[in-house]
Amino acid sequence: MYRMKKLFLTFLLFITATACVFAEPENTNEDRLKDAAVEQKQTSTYTSSTEGIVKKIDYDYTEKTDNPEEISKQIVTVKITKGQFKGKEKVTDNLMTGNPAYEVFLKEGDRVILMMESLSSNPKSVDEVDIFITDIKRIGTVYLYAGLFVLFLIVIGKKKGLMSLLSIIITVLLIFFIFVPLVLWGISPIIAALIISVLSTIATMYLVAGVNSKTNAAVSGTILSLVFASLLALLAVKLGHLTGFMGEESVFLYTQRPDLSFTGILAASIIIAALGALMDVAVSIASTINEIHLTDKNLGIMELFKSGMNVGRDIIGTMANTLILVYLGSAMPLVLLSSNIDAEKFFNLNQVSSEILSALTGSISLLACVPLTAIMAAYLVKRCDEKKKTDNLEKADKEADKKEDDVIET
Repeated sequence: MYRMKKLFLTFLLFITATACVFAEPENTNEDRLKDAAVEQKQTSTYTSSTEGIVKKIDYDYTEKTDNPEEISKQIVTVKITKGQFKGKEKVTDNLMTGNPAYEVFLKEGDRVILMMESLSSNPKSVDEVDIFITDIKRIGTVYLYAGLFVLFLIVIGKKKGLMSLLSIIITVLLIFFIFVPLVLWGISPIIAALIISVLSTIATMYLVAGVNSKTNAAVSGTILSLVFASLLALLAVKLGHLTGFMGEESVFLYTQRPDLSFTGILAASIIIAALGALMDVAVSIASTINEIHLTDKNLGIMELFKSGMNVGRDIIGTMANTLILVYLGSAMPLVLLSSNIDAEKFFNLNQVSSEILSALTGSISLLACVPLTAIMAAYLVKRCDEKKKTDNLEKADKEADKKEDDVIET
């Protein structure tokens, strides 16, 4: 236990040192925030966000599009439900472009996110601000499903479920408060992904499975698989000439931070996406080998390794399929688009190639996790058992010597 704490503290010191070494001394987040504040003061328009509810909708048919039956604009009366002008109503236009990806068709009673603009930094009345509807408020549905997830996790999983929930929270915090700042500071996204993946693995494994040789083996197998996945992701990006631009989000990020390594971000996303499956496989194999060892302690390291491989072969069939289906499900519009494009051209598209290589990289790493975890589990479980036997013999010898000394003294 002491060694594990010492190793964990050493790793944290390494992370801190890495962040300090690789952090950009110039143009830090604080400097950017200051520059943004100065720029905002120089502009004449002040903006802020708030929330509201749609009270009334009228339709404007005067601005006709090519289709005369098409509505060109909704005239919306919105009641502000938050902020300085809570309870006030304001009329605003909601333009209809005909493109569902960039428009919001509203109904009475919809809760919406509003953007307020004013020439004054401190408007006194609602008449001094212009209000625009940016989107429908969806956070309520998110909260509902998050609550259902937590409820099911705790009711079905009980203590293990609670530990699993804690590990999920830790992982999310690691991504937002370690990975994101490190990448924005200019550190390689792959290094940042490895750091948070290792920390997440340690936190998840030891919280759920406790501190023992089985967990040590699962952690070791997962970390080795992560390193392998990192090398494989880098190779895929280089050989596939991938740009790292997977969609509109990448383009929006590029407009804000063109200095970031988007190929590195793509490789980091592959590593993080495969992490959960790698931990699952590693724990399953390590637990199986530990149970086999407890059943027959006469089995050697190679025999335990072969047993772990046999179990691993059964696991990887479904796990690799699961990983591929996750990527296919997230890229379903691309899958449907394939019916309208020449196959060779379709598979050479940057976004399609990126998705395919991401899925294959995760699956190959999953396959490599089986032998890596099996050999680590067989070795550590056997070594731990032999160490216990040695400690017991030494303890028995000390007790025998003590009894002999007592007899001599008597």
